[in-house]
Amino acid sequence: MAKTGDRARSTAAPALSSLDFALDRGSPVPLYHQLAQQLEAAIEHGVLIPGNLLGNEVDLSVRLGLSRPTVRQAIQSLVDKGLLVRRRGVGTQVVHSQVKRPLELSSLYDDLEEAGQGPTTEVVRNEVVPASCDVAAALGVAEGSEVTALERLRRTHGQPVALLCNFLPSALLDLDSARLESTGLYRMMRTAGITLHSARQTVGARAATAEEAARLDEREGAALLTMQRTAYDDTGRPVEYGTHIYRASRYTFDFQLLVRP
Repeated sequence: MAKTGDRARSTAAPALSSLDFALDRGSPVPLYHQLAQQLEAAIEHGVLIPGNLLGNEVDLSVRLGLSRPTVRQAIQSLVDKGLLVRRRGVGTQVVHSQVKRPLELSSLYDDLEEAGQGPTTEVVRNEVVPASCDVAAALGVAEGSEVTALERLRRTHGQPVALLCNFLPSALLDLDSARLESTGLYRMMRTAGITLHSARQTVGARAATAEEAARLDEREGAALLTMQRTAYDDTGRPVEYGTHIYRASRYTFDFQLLVRP
């Protein structure tokens, strides 16, 4: 366990001072990597939140009993990931945590809430519209028939992370905007007795348009992850078709791959 010096106690950020770092000096894993992993875990779990200061490299090296190059390398690895930023005259500051989402049939809202990311939702659009050709094909309805179109901006720690566009059969359930801003769509579906069973999903990437960049607080042309999903209930009925975009700087999909027998 790293020991804290008097000087570091007086200058380290309170959130950082409350952390216990378990650095195994006998491990083959480099110390800088151990430190980076533990800092990243603290950011992902909300122990260190956007705006928290880590102090400068000298203070951190004294507090942790590490060399300054070791601390610098650990910090740089998280700066490269976009989790930390160095500010002149201020020190190292937490920017945000990157959302790592398992690739399974789950709601973004539920995943973020479970990860302690503090999700909030702004409903941009909630209206009944005629189904386009693509939407009709995905939902198994006639082109031009009525479907509910939802558009929501999802934030974590006050920062935009995704723009979600969903289409549902108009008679499926009551989609109240106030409820959609306080909970997730899939949670509302479960409450209404709809049992989700499976989905077909495609993940891709493209550059942000000017409008998308403005909504997601990115620059025009920034990398976006895209996802298209059609979800089915336990009777095989299509109940939701979604086209979502995510900030690649703040969001990743997490895959588990198995060897085929």
